[in-house]
Amino acid sequence: MTVVEETAPASVSAWQERYAAACRDVYRSTLFDLAKSDARIFAVDTDMGGLEDSFEPELPAQYVNVGIAEANLMGVSAGLAADGLVPFANTIASFAATRACEQVKVDIAGNNLPVRIVGTHGGFSAGHYGPTHHSLEDVAILRTLPNLTVVVPADAAETEYAIRAIADTEAFPGPVYVRLGRSATPLVHQGPYEFRIGKADLLRPGGDVTIVATGPLPVSEALAAAGLLAERGIDARVLNMHTVKPIDEEAVLAAARETAGLVTVEDSVLVGGLGSAVTELTSERWPCRVRRIGVPDGFHDEVGSERELLVLAGVTAERIAEAAEDVVVRSR
Repeated sequence: MTVVEETAPASVSAWQERYAAACRDVYRSTLFDLAKSDARIFAVDTDMGGLEDSFEPELPAQYVNVGIAEANLMGVSAGLAADGLVPFANTIASFAATRACEQVKVDIAGNNLPVRIVGTHGGFSAGHYGPTHHSLEDVAILRTLPNLTVVVPADAAETEYAIRAIADTEAFPGPVYVRLGRSATPLVHQGPYEFRIGKADLLRPGGDVTIVATGPLPVSEALAAAGLLAERGIDARVLNMHTVKPIDEEAVLAAARETAGLVTVEDSVLVGGLGSAVTELTSERWPCRVRRIGVPDGFHDEVGSERELLVLAGVTAERIAEAAEDVVVRSR
């Protein structure tokens, strides 16, 4: 399904004002807007805060709060979906992928039900809460489950596009996981554009090397790295891989053929995430050099801001640029 927001602001300033909020806030307002015109859409909540202010007073028949009970959240959402409704299950990303993994696997993915699981606080975005709230494994875990589409919007605008797209159960009849952060992040898109689930978003053309990134800060750092590379005479292509599963095979393989190699960037563990998806594909279809930038293996018990923890993990523009330059040099 292609989404180009017809009611998007006409000016850059209006666009920036509209999408200055955190992705999770734009998600909530978009979901409420959709639910007002579609009685099938339900908000299934886990005492997350925010949704009860809109749904509970104005759409009480479409709001269910199961409390802090994530396994129950998935079971209730599966039941609603089996009855023809479109439940959006709301929780923290780490809890969706680990605490409720069995229910997601058996109740939702196993039955191919149209539950939309929306996990906030993805990556290190809840870094100030410590390792219990770091969500570094969710993409790796959930992309292994059958039938499940995995979407990681790059900014607030893309969040709205993604939520509007997956509300269409004819286009997406199966389960979807959408991973969001906690706080506002830089806008990647400055105006309307074509958004398609499963199709990479080309942010910058380039013929020397390709940077493939997913998630708000990784994508922002990838663009910054491309700027650093340009100063060094290296022309970097940047792909926003907002859909990790199914990955855009055409875009990845084209990059493998047309450039010296790929650098993947993510705010997830390196095992099983975007980098793994890219290397799985290229190793079988078009072997090339791939360097992966992400969170290294280990138990990350540091407490800090999202950016501070990403710097500690090595997910920075400078490190991305160094990896990309190395790919280019080795190819020569």
